[in-house]
Amino acid sequence: MKLIKCTQNPVLSPNPNNYWENLVVCNPGVWYENGTFYMLYRAAGDDEDHLIRVGLATSTDGINFKRESDEPVFGPSSNGPDMGGVEDPRIIKFGNEYYVTYAYRPFPPGRYWTFPHDVINLPVTGPDAPAVYKQNIANSGLAVTTDFKSFRRLGRITTSNLDDRDVILFPEKINGKYAMLHRPKQWIGPEYGCDYPAIWIRYSDDLMVWEEKSTLLLSGRNGTWEEKIGGSTPPLRTDDGWLLIYHGVENGGNGYYRVGVALLDLEDPTKVTARLEDWIMEPEHDYEIEGFYKGCVFPTGNMIVDNILYVYYGAADKYVGLATCDINDLLKTLKDSQNENSK
Repeated sequence: MKLIKCTQNPVLSPNPNNYWENLVVCNPGVWYENGTFYMLYRAAGDDEDHLIRVGLATSTDGINFKRESDEPVFGPSSNGPDMGGVEDPRIIKFGNEYYVTYAYRPFPPGRYWTFPHDVINLPVTGPDAPAVYKQNIANSGLAVTTDFKSFRRLGRITTSNLDDRDVILFPEKINGKYAMLHRPKQWIGPEYGCDYPAIWIRYSDDLMVWEEKSTLLLSGRNGTWEEKIGGSTPPLRTDDGWLLIYHGVENGGNGYYRVGVALLDLEDPTKVTARLEDWIMEPEHDYEIEGFYKGCVFPTGNMIVDNILYVYYGAADKYVGLATCDINDLLKTLKDSQNENSK
């Protein structure tokens, strides 16, 4: 089972006319409603700091997107904890409000693709500076909007001294509680039950207060395409369970990014009811291999429209791509794998 990539990919490319997006557009959050696809996409220009912002594009067919403004709709604050850049939005909706989780840093990361793996710029600080600032740790925040054009920042929803990204909210309460997927980079080793960063799940009574104990949901598999893993897109409710699209990275996180899929129990999503051993998408085209991360497909937005699963992804940290499949075919493949594994 493989996702089918759109023949018109990339569906969004850098815009040379805009200073803030002339180098990179990738990793979009996407929402579909009333015949329109709304895309909040990560963007950066060719500045040395590599300051990351968010733009807005819309489409009626999910393929041909039109930018809604020549300016970003969401960006780093001028003098706050996210002044180093905002990135990788994921969108869910409660009532009439759209809640957007996003990653941010207190200091711009710099042109990371020119540095050694996992190295970023650090600020000059005194010895008593907190770890989040001294180490330029990526946290995750929550913002709310009703129109994708104006946003209210609600604040940090992860622990400041943890590099905790790929933070994704479930689109509805489960047994009266909100649910979150997250991936704390430092939670590795025997005491955590995983050798590399993995996907955890936790619950809360309040979207801004995440203090309940997390449960390890999915961990990587040594020696495979998915040694290091993380959540990718908001879980989608289906009759067969929560559909979870995630990413996996080979070589302990220093290799190609590929895409995996699993099913979680509807009433208790800490239970993984099915998981494909093989990937459903990998880098194969020039726009996925030649960029600022060579060999990366990184989904951040998905939805089901007329039984078609749309998956939007960052390609090589430079472009936005689209891949699709019949949702019933994917669910059947997952259920068949579940039955095979139970024999």
